[in-house]
Amino acid sequence: MRVLAIDTALAACSAAVLDTDRGALDDGIVASESLPMMRGHAEALIPLVARVMQACGLAVSELDRIVVTTGPGSFTGLRVGISAARGFALTAKVPAIGVSTLSAYAAPYLGAVNRAPVIAAIDARHEQVYLQMFDAAGRTLIAPRLAPLIDALRAAAEAPACIVGSAARAIADALPGTAPRPPTVDDAAAPDINWVAQIGAVAPETTTPPKPQYLRAPDAQPQHAASLPRR
Repeated sequence: MRVLAIDTALAACSAAVLDTDRGALDDGIVASESLPMMRGHAEALIPLVARVMQACGLAVSELDRIVVTTGPGSFTGLRVGISAARGFALTAKVPAIGVSTLSAYAAPYLGAVNRAPVIAAIDARHEQVYLQMFDAAGRTLIAPRLAPLIDALRAAAEAPACIVGSAARAIADALPGTAPRPPTVDDAAAPDINWVAQIGAVAPETTTPPKPQYLRAPDAQPQHAASLPRR
């Protein structure tokens, strides 16, 4: 299976191609590129995908699946990535698959030697985080939600857990001295695109549509009360 993965959900614009028939080298990743950025995903994504496709010597028509992160994340970034993934999938006549940003953060640490649970947390500003917690086998202990930072602290203080995501360092630093120390703190600004590709390659087509997972309403809301009456 040949998979193109795209991520524009957070502070990076990334793409990777995975070929499951190319052997175990780098887990089948044949080309990938990630550019740190807070804005400008719309302008950067298509040229980046073109470079990645050229690096692996494939055309879009030769792909079997398109994978994209679906959030939580930036409203604008999610729309950019999901729209592009749907466009590529339509062109190639292949399925488009959605991968949760929180799951992508957690994936490298699930089933690790320490067998610790994994807390994935993304900074949502205003002392809030997008939060999900997994046991070591990948089962959800805390469902994806927008939560106060204190909820993430409570979860991390109960037992040793790997803490990953853009809010990981803030959570680890705020733990009381009596709390168990996390075996891993990974505060990467965006998930590893290679893991996005690997998750998407095995995800069921029918249960993982490329739909945005916002978890909260947008900050900008229509001012209905101030709207002018129609004549």
